[in-house]
Amino acid sequence: MMEQIETINQTDQFKVLGDERRVQILRILMSEPATLSQLGERLDMHPAKVRYHLKRLEEAGLVMLTATNVVRGFVEKYYQASARAYQVSLAILPQTEHNTMLMITGSHDLALELLAESLRQQPLKSAVYALPVGSIDGLIALRQGIGQMAGIHLFDPASGEYNLPFVRHLFPDMRVHLITLAHRQQGLIVTPGNPLGIKGLEGLLQPNIRFINRRRGSGTRLWIDQQLQSAKIPKGQINGYAWEANTHLQVAEAVAHSRADAGIGLEAAARRFDLGFVPLFQERYDLVILDEDYQNRLILPALDYLQTARFRQTVADLGGYNTQQTGVEISV
Repeated sequence: MMEQIETINQTDQFKVLGDERRVQILRILMSEPATLSQLGERLDMHPAKVRYHLKRLEEAGLVMLTATNVVRGFVEKYYQASARAYQVSLAILPQTEHNTMLMITGSHDLALELLAESLRQQPLKSAVYALPVGSIDGLIALRQGIGQMAGIHLFDPASGEYNLPFVRHLFPDMRVHLITLAHRQQGLIVTPGNPLGIKGLEGLLQPNIRFINRRRGSGTRLWIDQQLQSAKIPKGQINGYAWEANTHLQVAEAVAHSRADAGIGLEAAARRFDLGFVPLFQERYDLVILDEDYQNRLILPALDYLQTARFRQTVADLGGYNTQQTGVEISV
């Protein structure tokens, strides 16, 4: 069965898509199967050239042969894309000496950015990168050995717990440490003074409201999807529900520049842009570290700094953060 969305994260796939003609072929085959002749007619391209580009796409795993049909002694081959849509995801990081690079994947967080910046100032002069790929993708990356730490905030309605059920599910055979970064307030980021009178998710159904969402796979998106389903609020009736932002700051920026009237995000992001905020829920944001990396010389300074009064106060000053349990550890 064809995947709905496939992530493109291999360098060879990027090289193949560097030719616009291959992108055009792929887009056609995403909608329906086609033969060499059909592609040639639609693109006004000689079948031999279509065959060359199609072969490159097939070698990259983006196109596959799905059917054959014999017509008047000739074999027609039907090709189709491997997915309905593609998401591009590739991080190109610098090559550092002496293994001083610390990569943190997962959900975007302003307190995590502060932590990363503080680590860059440590004597080790670590190259620290916090890549906002969403909580689910962050855990998957960690499972695949990409990065040493993942930041997550995933609510499980069945258990009423944050993060632990997801970690247990993805790492059943491994020992993992969860370190609480902070509890944080999320809600609707709105224009100053909230002139449209938005009080909750139901208010997003107003036809004149332009909403900006968070990306699929993020803890914020998972929460809002769950809440809408529970309240029987149809997503399709929210104007802009499919409009996705990678970070909380991107949501706030869209509202600040009048590209959107409301978005889901952190109170701290709303404060950064002097926007209005409608609180909806509090959540626990944890850092996930594999046991094999727990004593990593690049991670230990981060764990030590979490315990300092200076860090807690700096995070609290962001607004919407509670640091009373910052640094608390849970081993799984």
